[in-house]
This record gives sequence, structure tokens and C-alpha cells, in this order.
Amino acid sequence: MSNWIINQGLSAFILVVWMGINIFLFVYYYLFYDLGPQFEYTRELLGSALPWARAPAAVLNFNCMLILLPVCRNLLSLLRGSFICCGRSMRKQLDKNLTFHKLVAYMIALMTAVHTVAHLLNADWYTNSFQGRYGPLASKLSMLGDSRELNTTYLNPIRSNSTTPTIFVFTTIAGLTGVVITLALILIITSSMEVIRRSYFEVFWYTHHLFIIFFAGLVFHGAGRIVRSQQVTNPPHNNSFCKDQPENWGKIPECPAMTDLFDGCYVSFIVIRPSKVLELQLVKPGFKMEVGQYVFLNCPAISQLEWHPFTMTSAPEEDFFSVHIRSVGDWTEKLIKMVENLPEGGQGPKYVLFKFFYLCLRMAVDGPFGTASEDVFDYEVSMLVGAGIGVTPFASILKSIWYKFKDSDPKLRTKRIYFYWLCRETYAFEWFADLLQVLEKDMEERGMRDFLTYKLYLTGWDQSHVNHAMVHFDKDTDIITGLKQKTHYGRPNWDREFEQVRQENPSSVVGTFLCGPQALAKDLEKKCVRYSDVDPRKTTFYFNKENF
Repeated sequence: MSNWIINQGLSAFILVVWMGINIFLFVYYYLFYDLGPQFEYTRELLGSALPWARAPAAVLNFNCMLILLPVCRNLLSLLRGSFICCGRSMRKQLDKNLTFHKLVAYMIALMTAVHTVAHLLNADWYTNSFQGRYGPLASKLSMLGDSRELNTTYLNPIRSNSTTPTIFVFTTIAGLTGVVITLALILIITSSMEVIRRSYFEVFWYTHHLFIIFFAGLVFHGAGRIVRSQQVTNPPHNNSFCKDQPENWGKIPECPAMTDLFDGCYVSFIVIRPSKVLELQLVKPGFKMEVGQYVFLNCPAISQLEWHPFTMTSAPEEDFFSVHIRSVGDWTEKLIKMVENLPEGGQGPKYVLFKFFYLCLRMAVDGPFGTASEDVFDYEVSMLVGAGIGVTPFASILKSIWYKFKDSDPKLRTKRIYFYWLCRETYAFEWFADLLQVLEKDMEERGMRDFLTYKLYLTGWDQSHVNHAMVHFDKDTDIITGLKQKTHYGRPNWDREFEQVRQENPSSVVGTFLCGPQALAKDLEKKCVRYSDVDPRKTTFYFNKENF
């Protein structure tokens, strides 16, 4: 026994580990697809063939990753040279590379057979479900997204009564690549038989190079997303309650329409501000963000290909993320016009939101992506400068600060913030003034009035506005924003502002953040250099600009 352990023990151990991983992957993914709540409605269409198709797929992915490693001669030579310190037993395993290669190939052949048979059954059951042979629930699920506007939300990829399982197999990405992969695998395996390999080595050698086609097909095999899951809705869709009454989907709160139930981003709040700024609050399961980050949004109803960046105005502490979209081009104008044309009043907000889902296919979201503003809490003192809609990253930052103070976050390093906002129109301030009022009141109650210094600058006005401001000059609050801090007219004197910050923070590192035009960026960057002291123990300014 000891002699066997010395000679074969490590090989047996590696074999047991490999087989254990295969068994674990098969069992885990079988249970995942057989019991997972996100696949409950998919199982209504496919039954037990769903886990029998997906579990072998997981094992196939693992073994297809391993299959080429034992026959990479240069890699084996490199490993053999690097295992000198590990002794002969480890290096001996490299001599059994072809044996392991064959074992992996046998596993691939077995799992391919199971996977293929299960998916052939899936194609047949998809067809029967679409044709109404499996009851009202399967029929309802098969009809989801059966329109030009909603064809990205379907559970059942069969979209026509004329589609047979054979047509489906040969007209989809998954079906075509599956046929190519299977044929390549059959040729590789049959040509590897010893009788062919010894008598017709060239056939074995050239046929084995079909592995290139095999792996190319494998890369694209899952691109069609034939098997889909359902996602969490807002409000939640109660599967156990709703599956017995599909006729009430979209009519009762417990069963929101299934058009809202799949991968995507859900709009929970819509408002158009007087400044022609559209505010969207969106919910996406598993979405996480940091302050100042941005996302790319796509609305397929406007354009399938256009993706536009928008800085998020929500805080990481909130259970949604929001964007403010100003009308500055064709895409944004169409989006705002689409929302303006939604029905109001008698239909109620739920109908409006559903109509928005229908028109805009929810919203496709890519991100979030990091920006310079993420570093704002790394500075003890920060200067935030926003121009027009460029205030959006700082809305996120100020909201997050409010939450941190509310929760008494001990990790908050920031001691002071200077906030500057430059706008051309008076009504542009209105959507952000509410947040500043909350912060203003909260800082006063905490005795931290000096923590946030904010200055709003109106860069465009007419004579009637000037006359109105003069009449109400003695009011305690500003006539534009309702804040205690009065609005300034004109542009900031940046020399005076930087000098004030330097005097009030004589030994601090100040982070200056801008979201605005390039001309202003050049000016502020020069000011940061001019007012930074050579002595590192005194005030130093670092310039940061948002770039998309």
C-alpha cells in the first residue's frame, strides 16, 4: 500500500479532486436551476429539462477550460523546470498529461450528450408552450413581449406558430453553434480511436485541429440568451400567488405586469422640472454606486445604438439611483417629449409609469463608471464647482454627506466644503434648492454652520428681475431659491474665492473639483497652481475635472 501511495497516490488525489469539482458543479447548478425562484416561470415552460440542460453546461465550461492544458508542450516544459523544488512526485504527474487529456475528453463527450438531449427537449417544449398545449400559464408566459416594442422581454424564444423545433435549432445562434460544436466534437472523438490513430495518423492529426472551430463556436454559443430568468420587480411579483391567475397580471398590485419582470432597469419616479430638466429615479437589482459616478443610458424606443452618459445625482445610501437629463440634443429632446406626452390625471401614476416602461422598454443601463469626484472624501477641504447641469455629481456628494452626518459616520474625513454653482436661468436652481435647504437646516441644528459654504451665481438676467430683486432685497431668504444665502449676480471672482479658502484653511490639502466647460477648467487649474504654497505644511490645491 505504501509503495502504491508513493507511486500513484498523488495521481489518485488529483483525479479525486477533478471528479469532485465536476460532481459539485453538476449538483450545484442542477439545484440552482431546479429550485431557484428566479427560474420558477422558466420551469413552467421547460420542466425538468431546464436543470438537465444547464448543469451539464457548467461541467462542460470547466472541462473545456482544462482540455488543452495537458497538451500544451511548452507550458509543460516550463512547469517541469519550475517544479524542481517540489520533488519527483509532482513532476511525474506531467508525464500523465495524455491520460488526463483523455479523461477530460470523455467527460466533455458525456456532458455534451446530456446537454444536447435536454436542449432538444427544451426546443420541443418551448414550441408546445407557445402553441398553448401546456395550460394558460405557459401560454401567458409564451406571449410575453410578443410585439415589436417588447420583443426583448420574452421568456419563450419561439415567436411564431410556424416555428418548429428543427427550424428553431437551425435558425438561432445557440442552435447553429450547438450543431457545429457537436459535429466537430464527434469528428475529433471518432478520429481519436486507436485503430484510426495508428493506421491513419494524418486523419487523426488534421481532424484534431477542429478544436479551433469547436472553441470558436463555444464562445458564441450562449450569445442568444435562450434560457432567461425573471428578476425582482418593484413592487415584487408574488409568484406563488400570481401563477394561478395570469389573467390578473398588471391589474392587481401583487402581480405587476410581466413586461417589468426581466433583466433591466425600472423607473420608479419621473418628473419634468420647469428648467426643462427631466429627473428619473431608477431601480436596478444589485446596483451599487459611489458618489460622483456616471452611467450610460439607452432607450431602445428612441435608438437601439445610442448610449449617453449621465452623472448620477443620488447618494450611495439611497435604494435607487437618479439622473437629471437636460434637453440639449435630439436624443434628450425625444426622451423628454416622450415623457411629456404620457397621459396624466385620471389614469394615475401607476399607469403613467407602466406606459413609460412600454414606450421606453424600461431603460438599458451600462455602469456605473468612476470619475474624479469619487475622491472628494479623501480631502479634508473640498471646493466643488458646477456650471449649469454640471452640478449633478455634487448633488450626489452633498446628499451622501447629509446621510453620513445623519448616521454619524466616523469614517467621514471631510471637515469643510465650499460649493459654487453657476447658472444662466433663475429656474435652473429650483430642482437643487430643496437639497440645499435640508443641508442648511441640518448644519445649523448641529452647530456646524461653517461646514458647508455655498454660493449660487446667476450669470444671466434681465432688468425686470433686477427690479424685483431690489424691491425684496431686505428679505431674510433669497427670492430665487428660498435659501438664507442670497444669490450672487455675475461670475465669481476666483482670486478672491481662492484667497478666502487659503486663509480659512492655512494648513490643509484642498481638492478642487469641477464639472463644467473647458475654459473654466483652465482658469481654475491656474488658480490652483497660483494659490498653492511651496511649503507642504501650508495650503495646497489639487485640481480635478470630470471627463466623459
